[in-house]
Amino acid sequence: MSGMSSMSMVFTTAHNTPLYSKAWTPTSTGAYAGTCIFLIVLAVLSRLLQAWRHTLEQKFHDRAIKRRYVRVAGEQEADQFPDESPEAAKEKNEQAILSYRGVDEKVRVIKASSRGRETTPWRFTTDLPRACIYTVQAGLGYLLMLAVMTLNVGYFLSVLAGLFVGELAIGRYASPVDDHH
Repeated sequence: MSGMSSMSMVFTTAHNTPLYSKAWTPTSTGAYAGTCIFLIVLAVLSRLLQAWRHTLEQKFHDRAIKRRYVRVAGEQEADQFPDESPEAAKEKNEQAILSYRGVDEKVRVIKASSRGRETTPWRFTTDLPRACIYTVQAGLGYLLMLAVMTLNVGYFLSVLAGLFVGELAIGRYASPVDDHH
């Protein structure tokens, strides 16, 4: 036990607790207050990113559902929609598309199925922004976690205050089941 570090495992109210590095050690009450304000803004930004990501996910999903596929008439309906009722397939076959040459019964436009929660195909325009936003969101979460792990009461309360303000301001746009850091 004599080899353990001297890190305190209790909450502290010291105004000179380093944040993220020894270079970021508040040396005055004003610097400490500025650090706490920074943590509040960081936590609000974390909630903002979560809400933005949820909004983008909804747009990505809506775009995938509304995406249209051209199908040449004559293909077997059962091949494309094996679990569909014969009445619904017949109704779809009776539809035609109006082209610049008039009614074209050989080509139809169908929407992607919205049944269940099907996996959409990988798309660069969807999955790259999703991955970038998630990475930044996770990074902010880890920075907030590191601030809380200093066991400084002011830092801890600042993170909680920022999350509260962020949730109060924009929480209605975030998914209720998203992960909390």
